[in-house]
Amino acid sequence: MKVSDFDFYLPKDRIAQHPSEKRDHSRLMVLNRCDETIHHKHFYDILDELDDQDVLVINDTKVLPARLLGSKTDTDAAIEVLLLKETQKNIWEAMTKPAKRVKIGSKIKFSTLLTAECIGIKDEGIRVFQMHYEGIFIEILQALGTMPLPPYITEQLKDQNRYQTVYAKDPGSAAAPTAGLHFTKELLKKVKAKGIDIIPITLNVGLGTFKPVQAENIRDHHMHEETYTMPIESANRLNHALSLGKKIVCVGTTSLRTLESNFNGKFMPGTFDTGIFIYPGYQFKVVSKLITNFHLPKSTLLMLVSALAGTEFTKKAYHLAVELEYRFFSFGDAMLIK
Repeated sequence: MKVSDFDFYLPKDRIAQHPSEKRDHSRLMVLNRCDETIHHKHFYDILDELDDQDVLVINDTKVLPARLLGSKTDTDAAIEVLLLKETQKNIWEAMTKPAKRVKIGSKIKFSTLLTAECIGIKDEGIRVFQMHYEGIFIEILQALGTMPLPPYITEQLKDQNRYQTVYAKDPGSAAAPTAGLHFTKELLKKVKAKGIDIIPITLNVGLGTFKPVQAENIRDHHMHEETYTMPIESANRLNHALSLGKKIVCVGTTSLRTLESNFNGKFMPGTFDTGIFIYPGYQFKVVSKLITNFHLPKSTLLMLVSALAGTEFTKKAYHLAVELEYRFFSFGDAMLIK
């Protein structure tokens, strides 16, 4: 299976540079796998697609202002650091630009309150840093860091909260779980009013989610591990829902990857790492429906969608989305696969 099988032409003007004026007014493409029909709605119509036999799983991770601009203490060379994952207390894996300038022992100063020392080198421009700071780390990040918007978004984001879901809770992600950006608090109340349980999990989005596929054969692609937490209460509610024969609806690919990674006869509480790579041929264990955005060509996320909806059906939907001028990627429109 080649990465070129998941390529498609996307005009640049289809890439959303800013969120829709109202979160739930984005468009919604509904894919029915049973009869391979496609319907066009708005996201607030998601209520018509869900009932009390569904449970909705959300990823409540919160995006860190994880992009830091600093300089090397010895040369004053400008260095950009994007924090990806805290592996131990104050030890962070991070993408760096330009990576070749950062060696083991290099020190980067961001302010008088925060410096970082490189203590390890990994592949693909990733460095391991020991963070040194005075005060509370998250408060320093909020003062110095910026929101790590994807490189295809070139316009300034006026309201930083628009790159957070309304239910974001636990800081730790380098990118937003963008399918959840379409929900408003009011819409979630209406979902609950229909008798639909909304169950939170947490996956901290890192390089595994957005790393490009460089291998020609997709089976040779290596997914970086990301950390997720399955709370005890969430595991119990999910297990109970399965015992009642209810269908699991995942909000976003991160929620789906978490559930498919965690389930082994039942859901298990705890904090784990996952490097699961889902592509066509994968046999889904528990997920019935997926709410997601429109993804990058040749990306692991498009491969995951193709695994659930079918490769040819996905291609048809994406070509139609381009033709009908759907908005793509993080701030774009949504798709429901059912």
